[in-house]
Amino acid sequence: MKSNSSTNVKRLVVTAMLIALATALSFLRIWTMPLGGSVTLLSMLPIALISIEYGVGWGMCGAFVYSLVHMGLDLGKVLSWGLSPLAVVGCIVFDYVLAYSSIGLSGLFRKKGATGICVGVGIALFMRFVFHVISGVVIFGIWMPEGWGSPFIYSICYNGAYMLPELIITMAGSLLLFKTPSFSKLISSNLQK
Repeated sequence: MKSNSSTNVKRLVVTAMLIALATALSFLRIWTMPLGGSVTLLSMLPIALISIEYGVGWGMCGAFVYSLVHMGLDLGKVLSWGLSPLAVVGCIVFDYVLAYSSIGLSGLFRKKGATGICVGVGIALFMRFVFHVISGVVIFGIWMPEGWGSPFIYSICYNGAYMLPELIITMAGSLLLFKTPSFSKLISSNLQK
């Protein structure tokens, strides 16, 4: 019993540290989009690592907590946009809770080595992109510039402008990290448990 509780404490501490690291890295922005969204310096990687290290269930819980932290930091900005109360709720659900919680899917194929980790991270960040696109169409389509014709196309282009670089940076970071012998050994030992 004591061993199990110390394992849970270790998981909680590591998860809290990775959420804190992701939060700090989210302030290191390479560029920021005018209506939200930015390319950061590997801020998604620590959240992905929770899922890769401890599995999708634990990863989804950690990613959900991160979504609440991120939402808390951005809530003043969201409220300043002049959205209706229903649009604010939609923004919170799609742009924060669902989008950031989906990063917990990163560990889906963690037992398949470096390729599985890259595929899992790719799927997780693609799902984040999907939730941002839905939000862009339903909530932010009213701010679509003239000449775009379709809120769907505009949302794909707008969100793709920062999510594609974020995806590439995070996948490259996870691949490089997995190729590090000490990290690979750590992950391998946890996958055998």
